[in-house]
Amino acid sequence: MSWLETLRTAADAVRSHRLRSMLTMLGIVIGISSVVLTVGLGLGAQQQVRKQIDALGSNLLIVSPGSSTNGSGVRGGFGSASTLTLADAEAIADPAVAPDVARVAPASTTTTSLTAGTTNWTSKVVGSTPSWKDVRSRTLGSGRFFTAAEANAGANVVVLGSDTASELFSIGNPVGQTVTVNGTALTVIGVLDPSGATSSDSSEDDLAVVPLSTAQRLSGSTSTSVSAVYVEARSADLLAAAYQEVDAALLTTHDVTTSEADFSIATQDALLETANSTNRTMTILLAGIAAISLLVGGIGVMNIMLVSVTERVREIGLRKALGATPPAIRRQFLLEASLLGVAGGVVGALIGVVGALVLPSLIDQPVALSSPAIALALLVALGLGVGFGVYPASRAARLTPIDALRSE
Repeated sequence: MSWLETLRTAADAVRSHRLRSMLTMLGIVIGISSVVLTVGLGLGAQQQVRKQIDALGSNLLIVSPGSSTNGSGVRGGFGSASTLTLADAEAIADPAVAPDVARVAPASTTTTSLTAGTTNWTSKVVGSTPSWKDVRSRTLGSGRFFTAAEANAGANVVVLGSDTASELFSIGNPVGQTVTVNGTALTVIGVLDPSGATSSDSSEDDLAVVPLSTAQRLSGSTSTSVSAVYVEARSADLLAAAYQEVDAALLTTHDVTTSEADFSIATQDALLETANSTNRTMTILLAGIAAISLLVGGIGVMNIMLVSVTERVREIGLRKALGATPPAIRRQFLLEASLLGVAGGVVGALIGVVGALVLPSLIDQPVALSSPAIALALLVALGLGVGFGVYPASRAARLTPIDALRSE
C-alpha cells in the first residue's frame, strides 16, 4: 500500500468517527492555543516595557541620589538623600571629563497643585534645563520649549504634559494661557506629545516642566541639590563608556570610593532586564500549564487509538491475511494519530491567532504573534500524534492474522 493510499485510509478512519475525533483533538487544541496566547502575552508585555523605557529617552543614563538616614537610624531608599547637585551635572557635562556624554539635564521634581481658572490638578513639576527635551527624547505637540535665556532669567513659563494639559484645559488651546503654581502665574508656552510611558505610580505625560531656577523659586528653596541627572550618551555603542565616565566623575567630585558611593546609575538595559524578568517568569509558568494541557491531549490521542485498534482487530487481521505487512499496519495507525495531532494543532493555532487579535481590545494588554512559536506549536502537535500513536500502532502491527480473525 502506497503512502497516499495509507493517508486516504487514515483520513477515512478519522472522518468515520467525527465526534470522537473532535473530542480527542480537544486537549491538543486547548494546549496549542494556550501556548500561542501565552507566548504572545509574554512578548507583548516585553514589547510594551521596551516601548515605555525607550520613551524615557534614547541612550539614557539616570543618575539618582543615594539613601538617607534620619536621627532615629531609619534609612530611606535610593533617591531619598540630597547628594546630587548642579555642580555634579556640570562636571558630567564637561567634555574633558566625560567625552562620550552628549547632553546632561539635571532635574528637580516636586508634586504640587496647578490651577487654571476654576480647575485644579495635582501633578509633577519638573525643573530642568532646555536640554531636558532632547535628553528625554520628547517632542512638542504644540508651542515650543523654553530657551536658555528664559532658563537663566527664571522666566515664568511652563511646558505641560499632554495629560496635564487635558486635565487643566478641556476646551481650547492651552498655549498662551496661564497656570498658577503656589501663587505664581506661569504662561503655558508648549504642550508635549504623549509618550505613552507609565510607571506604577505616575505617567510620563502627567507633568509640568519649568526652568530649574523657576522651580527653585516656586518651592522657596535655595538648595542646589537635584532629584536626578539625566545623561544622554553620544550613541548606543558608547553607553557603557559613558556609564564608566559618569561613575568616575561622580566618585571624584563626591570624594568617595565605589563601596561608599552615595549615588546610583541606572541604564535602559538594566531597567528593561528588571522589568522583563517578571514577565519571563510568568510566561514560563503559563507555558508550563499549557504543556500539561498538551500532555493530557497526547494521552487522549493514545487512548482513542488504543480503542480504535481494539475495535478494528478483525479489520487488521483481514488486511494481514490479504498481504498487508506489519510496517504497513503500523504506518496506517501512526498516520491516523498524526492526523489527529496536526488537525488539533492547526485548529489550536487558529484559535490562538484569533485570540491574539481580539484579546488586546478586551484586556488592554498587547499580544504579539510569534511565527516561530506557532511553527513550534504545530511541530509539537505533530510530535504528540506520532509519539502517543507509536504504542497503539505497534500493538496493531503485532497482531497475528489468525488471532485477529478469531476475535469477536
